[in-house]
Amino acid sequence: MPRLDARLKLVAGEIRGKIHADIGSDHGHLLAALLSASRIERGIAVENKPQPHQNSSATLERLNAEVRLGDGMDVIEENEIDSLSICGMGGQSIVHILSEHPNRLPQQIVLQPNKAIESVRQWARDNGYWLTDEKCTGTKRRFEVLVFRRSGSSPDPVYQKLDQAGLDESMGLMFGPWFLLRKDEQLLQRLAEEQRYLQARPNLTETSQARLETIRRLLTSDHFLRR
Repeated sequence: MPRLDARLKLVAGEIRGKIHADIGSDHGHLLAALLSASRIERGIAVENKPQPHQNSSATLERLNAEVRLGDGMDVIEENEIDSLSICGMGGQSIVHILSEHPNRLPQQIVLQPNKAIESVRQWARDNGYWLTDEKCTGTKRRFEVLVFRRSGSSPDPVYQKLDQAGLDESMGLMFGPWFLLRKDEQLLQRLAEEQRYLQARPNLTETSQARLETIRRLLTSDHFLRR
């Protein structure tokens, strides 16, 4: 069984079901680990380039899995899968994939975006998916894993909890509502470092100035001062 890195271990820990699809699987290691641990019954790897397709095919050759060559959800049928993962891409790329065929998305989606994570959270808010959990690696580089479940049109309760804690939705979208509610120490250290960095820079852009103000409000909020 392939050894998974810290971020993929977090992803694997959230997945249980019959048929799971992994988009951009690269070497197929996540699916191989899930199948070997009997966390899923069947896997589908989706690759959009020949070399990753060959890599995943070699890894999954003797397992109950198939590798499809195509773009994102283009090669997944409606109601075919129970869960989906996309790891190691930018947030905007992930949102593009999720938005192409909304009728083909499963109940559970586990995502590990490398950047623009707020766009993934916003997509879920706009498309009836609740953010049921957020986790991060304890390694030097912070990788965040987001777990979503389809809920229909009702508001995501985690943002209501955020409001009750005296924090607003924009903070949650930017930095993660579960991380904020749990007062994640690693995140708070990063925010304090970023605040010092931004304060030392002259002539901040409007976007950077808004981010600095959000960080300042967070770090001086009653929610965090009560730690």
